[in-house]
Amino acid sequence: MTARKPGLTYAQAGVDIDAGNALVERIKPAAARTNRLGVMAGLGGFGALFDLKAAGFEDPVLVAATDGVGTKLRIAIDTGHVDGVGVDLVAMCVNDLVCQGAEPLFFLDYFATGRLEAQTAARIIESIAGACARAGAALIGGETAEMPGMYPPGDFDLAGFAVGAMERGRALPADVAEGDVILGLASDGIHSNGYSLVRRIVERAGLSWADPAPFAQGPLGEALLTPTRLYVKPALMALRAGGVHALAHVTGGGLTENLPRVLPEGLGGEIDLSAWELPAVFAWLAEEGGLDQGELLKTFNAGIGMALIVAPDRAGALAALLADAGETVHEIGRIVPGEGIAYRGRLA
Repeated sequence: MTARKPGLTYAQAGVDIDAGNALVERIKPAAARTNRLGVMAGLGGFGALFDLKAAGFEDPVLVAATDGVGTKLRIAIDTGHVDGVGVDLVAMCVNDLVCQGAEPLFFLDYFATGRLEAQTAARIIESIAGACARAGAALIGGETAEMPGMYPPGDFDLAGFAVGAMERGRALPADVAEGDVILGLASDGIHSNGYSLVRRIVERAGLSWADPAPFAQGPLGEALLTPTRLYVKPALMALRAGGVHALAHVTGGGLTENLPRVLPEGLGGEIDLSAWELPAVFAWLAEEGGLDQGELLKTFNAGIGMALIVAPDRAGALAALLADAGETVHEIGRIVPGEGIAYRGRLA
């Protein structure tokens, strides 16, 4: 008779269900702090429930967005400074939603790793919850996937999913016209795009993440991990004030590719590059990487994280409203006949 082989467990295969359950219990208070009108059931069930009528909508249209953090995660993993990437994840999704004219309602996250490190995972998900609260979105569910053999030890990946709503007939862009003013809202740094090039430039410069940042105080890795700015609440305030015809979240592709996405056929944008000062991090990347102006503007946000296209007679009032809400606002250009984006002047 063949001897019976010793029994195996899921934990011996590298998946610790008990650790996953403990993580869910730990993050429940953080998720609960994101509750808003409309939430019916959140973490713990097979699905999350949301009541649109309870949230105040009469004839809603749903808007969905999904995104990740990209190779910025490599810096976070290598340095151990993981708290900000949860903010990045939320911002990349909800900033897109508001560009459609939608109010973010709820958010779900996907966290995948080779081996669950509860402390690291909790820090990330708690930062996700904090960003959701700032954006007015409920953290209503998610998935933590422990997948040994798929990720090296210590590595992880993130994805986010956001759902928002607007009343029917209020979708953006709408009524964009020649002569409209382009307002630019300042970014908080690189945000979450272009990090494959960033890492290549840092490598070529012979720097480590622990070295002093050439463009800021503190270590280079920490400086490059400045989280993406959340524009949702100021943008919604501007929408409700009236006069906003379009919004463009300046992500991968920069102003060069994102602004045309909200322009009708036959209209383009003229941007005055002297209207704002190029932040030091981009000046350093351009110099160290030998980037020409076109490459810089097509890869990075170059200091403008969100653009609003507004009626000319509302530009001053909206700029003042956004400034009062804490944004740094620049009038960066106008809508003109043509196609694409034309730049005047040079970044400085």
